[in-house]
Amino acid sequence: MKHTLTIAALLPILFANPAQAGSLTNGSWQPSGCGAVPESPTIDAGNIDAYNKSIAAINAWQQKSRDYFECLIKEANTDNGIIADHANQAQAKYRETVEKIGAQAEAAKKKLDKE
Repeated sequence: MKHTLTIAALLPILFANPAQAGSLTNGSWQPSGCGAVPESPTIDAGNIDAYNKSIAAINAWQQKSRDYFECLIKEANTDNGIIADHANQAQAKYRETVEKIGAQAEAAKKKLDKE
């Protein structure tokens, strides 16, 4: 029972931060879960009814576009966070390695100086 609670507590954390949100191919980043960019409508000025339908289509397109770009920004921010975290961790590991090697070199120098 204790293990079940621990795993259940970790699930939201695992799914809150996916491994990546978008994809980068040949220098072009695209969101992966936002669908296609909504295609913009055109204005039909043929008559009043056609024009009114065009305006309704524009209003629907604006909402779909808003949803798409909010999703895009969310995925981009997720990926930016993952990249920054990875870079910071790699830099910290590098610093630790440099410090470790420096300490080993200093210890070896002290040892050799005593001989």
